[in-house]
Amino acid sequence: MSVPLLKIGVVLSTMAMITNWMSQTLPSLVGLNTTKITAERAGYPDRSTGVLPANPEESWQVYSSAQDSEGRCVCTVVAPQQSMCSRDARTKQLRQLLEKVQNMTQSIQVLDQRTQRDLQYVEKMEVQLRGLETKFRQVEENHKQNTAKQYKAIKAKMEELRPLIPVLEEYKADAKLVLQFKEEVQNLTSVLSELQEEMGAYDYEELHTRVSNLEERLRACMQKLACGKLTGISDPVTIKTSGSRFGSWMTDPAAPEGDTRVWYMDGYHNNRFVREYKSMADFMTTDNFTSHRLPHPWSGTGQVVYNGSIYFNKFQSHVIIKFDFKTSTISKSRQLDNAGYNNMYHYAWGGHSDIDLMVDEGGLWAVYATNQNAGNIVISKLNPSTLQIIKSWTTNHPKRSAGEAFMICGTLYVTNGYSGGTKVYYAYSTNSSTYEYIDIAFQNKYSHISMLDYNPRDRALYAWNNGHQVLYNVTLFHVISSQEL
Repeated sequence: MSVPLLKIGVVLSTMAMITNWMSQTLPSLVGLNTTKITAERAGYPDRSTGVLPANPEESWQVYSSAQDSEGRCVCTVVAPQQSMCSRDARTKQLRQLLEKVQNMTQSIQVLDQRTQRDLQYVEKMEVQLRGLETKFRQVEENHKQNTAKQYKAIKAKMEELRPLIPVLEEYKADAKLVLQFKEEVQNLTSVLSELQEEMGAYDYEELHTRVSNLEERLRACMQKLACGKLTGISDPVTIKTSGSRFGSWMTDPAAPEGDTRVWYMDGYHNNRFVREYKSMADFMTTDNFTSHRLPHPWSGTGQVVYNGSIYFNKFQSHVIIKFDFKTSTISKSRQLDNAGYNNMYHYAWGGHSDIDLMVDEGGLWAVYATNQNAGNIVISKLNPSTLQIIKSWTTNHPKRSAGEAFMICGTLYVTNGYSGGTKVYYAYSTNSSTYEYIDIAFQNKYSHISMLDYNPRDRALYAWNNGHQVLYNVTLFHVISSQEL
């Protein structure tokens, strides 16, 4: 059997939640938070860092760092500002460069610790796999003692597991790469310390090149591990209990660093007031908010806040509106041609949920159904500025049979219901235009989900569950092919 060239990706976890749960299941939303919020202070998720910087030249950024429930790590990247190297005020700049390289050292030490823990887990798995292979070989030799059906099932399972062994070997190489990063940063720190004592002894431009080269390699590491396939959803964490049975709440995945506002919309029709909370702490602990009045009432619970604007479906129409919070004006509106509306093709729970707007790592999406596609789900990628459809995909899944849906990394995930026992059971990939049936457990704690959306910055699912605002951590798995390396 030919073994594909695979490289272990990562289990991406996000969204540190509250109190004990922060220090156990989700240690932190990011691994190197610039602002730690303890359980004694507020007990809410720290969202001080983002997946991507708003402006890489402004300051140092911490990119995508987290741990999953097993303690496995996600790549952390610290990027220096690009314009910091200058021949003016060299002493001051050198001191700043030293401080930033030292910060990078701390980041890589954390990454190294997590990678070593993860490597121990992988090595343990490797031993188990090899032992399993030996047992299966023994079964194969004595297959006459087994029924043909049992033998075939065991052999098929072994064929599935066999490719994981070279994957584990590749992961060991990753651990060595982290150690190499660590050594390079230590060398840079040493050089910078010497330069502080003896200015001019080293080519400053060459030093800057070395720092920038390391930065780019670390950023490339982060980019490779930024997306993946959904493999698990954590137990829910209830952030607040408020509002009616139906509604939506969210944060802006494209907000600048430091912008931690929470947006809250109660009800699914005949309402046009959006609440803005200054932070997750305010949302959790106070009723202090700013109210924004939309020019039209919204329809359903498929609204999304993206890059400072709210995108929503105008009530009793197939019109999508982009409303700018800064100017309090409609910056764009457009009809979504052929889209069903006014409860024609809603989710299974109803509520005028015909048009569901979403944001993932790739941008803005609309999920709806049309007569032309026999009421089955249509996925359209939208231009966030013009609201024009960039490309559409037609699926074979009836929209009315879907409980809720969300996009992650260009894949639409659909739940099998909205009340009682729930799971994610259908996935359509726009990258390959293919679908598959999956089985991912999903705890429906309060028995009625009317909104479920993914936030690519937090890497978490936001849900409105029977008057409760809830968060779920997600686990993503990414396999990097040899061509990507």
